[in-house]
Amino acid sequence: MGTPSKSRRDFEGLEARRMAAAALFEKGKKQADVVRACHVTRQTASRWYGVWEKQGRAGLHAAGRAGRKPRLNARQVAAVEAALLRGPTAHGYATELWTLPRIAQVIQRVCGVRYHPGHVWRLLGQMGWSCQKPVRRAKERNETVIRHWVQHDWPRIKKKPGPGGRPSSSSTSRGSRSVPASGGPGRPKGRRPS
Repeated sequence: MGTPSKSRRDFEGLEARRMAAAALFEKGKKQADVVRACHVTRQTASRWYGVWEKQGRAGLHAAGRAGRKPRLNARQVAAVEAALLRGPTAHGYATELWTLPRIAQVIQRVCGVRYHPGHVWRLLGQMGWSCQKPVRRAKERNETVIRHWVQHDWPRIKKKPGPGGRPSSSSTSRGSRSVPASGGPGRPKGRRPS
């Protein structure tokens, strides 16, 4: 799975804006002044003002990380990665192909945590794994024979223009009669016969 290039939120910058708003509130400035100075919406300034009024400057300090805590800690992620590196056949699968449902089953076996197969790709992205499609080629494929055929046999059997370089049948000659785009001679364009 591809590593997402998400831009992380700048928590320090967000807190700095809230602290700037708190300083303005402490100076007796209005919410409209905070909207203009901090480049935020009226709703955000109103929410900050409500928090500042009840809890003061401390209420506007950063709350920490955003979102839900990860379901697997660093040790469990390392254990999952080690299990995946052993390969699918080591876990009883018939082919050497990792699929999201298979990985979800391995995560549950190794860590006891259930992951929906549709969410496994996020964990793989955090681990630096990427989506790989197997190349569909026959196992019996002989590259030397293929290369020889492309260089020698294909040019010999490839369709070439006839003698004199005759054009294809789709090209028109200078003297051929053309039919107007309207569908026939004498009819104005855009009108169809009724």
